[in-house]
Amino acid sequence: MTRTEEFQQLRPLLFSIAYRILGGVSEAEDAVQEAWLRYEASPTQPRSVKAFLSATVTRISIDVLRSARVRREEYVGPWLPEPLLADPYEDPERSAELADSLSMAALLLLERLSPLERAVFVLREVFDFGFPEVAAAVGRSEAACRQLVVRARRHMAAGRPRFEADRKEREELASRFFDALREGDVAGLREMLAADVSMVGDGGGKAPQLARAVMGAENVARLLASVFPLMARFDMTVEPNELNGQPGAIVRDRDGKVLHTLALDVLDGRIQAIRLVINPDKLGHLGPVADAWAIDREVRQARRLSE
Repeated sequence: MTRTEEFQQLRPLLFSIAYRILGGVSEAEDAVQEAWLRYEASPTQPRSVKAFLSATVTRISIDVLRSARVRREEYVGPWLPEPLLADPYEDPERSAELADSLSMAALLLLERLSPLERAVFVLREVFDFGFPEVAAAVGRSEAACRQLVVRARRHMAAGRPRFEADRKEREELASRFFDALREGDVAGLREMLAADVSMVGDGGGKAPQLARAVMGAENVARLLASVFPLMARFDMTVEPNELNGQPGAIVRDRDGKVLHTLALDVLDGRIQAIRLVINPDKLGHLGPVADAWAIDREVRQARRLSE
């Protein structure tokens, strides 16, 4: 097997590791590409290609995350991970861990960890790497890595996201939610929302976004019911789609360009959180991106005329 073939075989795993450490699709893809360049340039063949590439992409991701954290401190408004349609890596024996760690709620929880804690947690808890492999990947002793995992577990357990166990029930609730959204059915939406539901949008200062999180079933239901039917008048569509392993949708303009994504957290038969990614920099991997500012002006003008 050639180096190229070995790398391509491991690419899904490498991307999945990098994405969970970084929370960004484009950053993860860049990290994987850099790992390939280093592997290609290596004068010797590593004993374990998987171990070499996993360690390489982990170190690259840690370095990128450290610099990204500085940028995120200056980020305009709430920061959300880049939405991911599907995880390219599959492992039946780790399916639960992989799914739990992919959600936006879990990725936001991982943001509380230091870059080193995050990398060690992802390798050990999500992908089940042995401590010798983890230690080699992050350049720390096995004892230090065990301590890092203990600290990371403690942080994660404090706010561990839980989701609807029955996938079919979760999808049925999401389907009813999007039907009510299109119809502007306030009562129907309110019934499906948890009393303390929150809705947050990430525009990064580059697209219209919520001034702050909207809290409570009544407030969220009324806002959704007032905006989405109006958007439909401009031929914008809500396309249900799984995002980060959870129910969601891609909202497109009349030309089919991506306006934003919408992800749902479902628990106990109710929607607990709604997260909108509107920042165009985070949507390009999903296809051509719409001009959110122009659409916002159109919608605002229509609302004023209808009042």
